[in-house]
Amino acid sequence: MMNFYLKYVKRICDIAIALVALVILSPLFLVVPILIKLDSPGPVFFLQERVGKDFKKFGIIKFRTMVVDAPKSKNTITKKSDARITRIGKILRKLKIDEMPQIINVLRGDMSVVGPRSDVEKYVKMFEKDFREILRVRPGMAGYVITKFRNEEEILERYKDLEEGYIKEVLPRKIALDKKYIENISFWNDVKIFFLTFLSVVTKWY
Repeated sequence: MMNFYLKYVKRICDIAIALVALVILSPLFLVVPILIKLDSPGPVFFLQERVGKDFKKFGIIKFRTMVVDAPKSKNTITKKSDARITRIGKILRKLKIDEMPQIINVLRGDMSVVGPRSDVEKYVKMFEKDFREILRVRPGMAGYVITKFRNEEEILERYKDLEEGYIKEVLPRKIALDKKYIENISFWNDVKIFFLTFLSVVTKWY
C-alpha cells in the first residue's frame, strides 16, 4: 500500500495541489517580479543546483532575494543579517514568498509538495550515508524542517564561520527531522505536514 502511495498517489496529489496553487498565487507571480526589478537590477528568478531523488541533480527555482552578483562569493549559506539580501528580498524571505516558484519544480517532477529538504551537492556528499536514506523520495516544499525547525537564522548568527555552524549544528538537525519524515511517511502524515507548514507560513504574514 505504501509503495502504491509513493509511486502513484503522491505524484497525482502533487500535480493537483501545484496547479491549484498556481491559480491562487498567480497575483503574486505578477506583482513580485515587478517589486524585485524595482528594488535591484538583475533577473527575477534565482536558480541553484540541488540534489534530488536518487541523487539526481535539478535546478531549484526561487524568487531572487539577493544582489545579482551574490553567487560569486560561492557561499550558499545565509543568515538574517547577510548584507547580500536586498530590501524586498528580506520581506520575501521572511514571508517565505521567495519559495513559491518551487511549484514549478513540483510540476516538473523535481520536487514534491511534502518531503525532505533538498541541499547542494557539497553538503550531500559530506553526509552521503544519511542522504542515501533521505533521498529515496523527492525533496519537498513543505516538511518537518519548516514546521519544527524555525530558528536556523538565529543559530547561524552565533557563528563567525557560517559553514561551521551549518555543518556542526544546523544540517544534523535537519537530517534528523528528514529521517523522521522518511520513517513515518504516509498520506495522512503528508496531509498533516502540509497544513502545519501552511499555518507556519501564514502566521508570518500577520
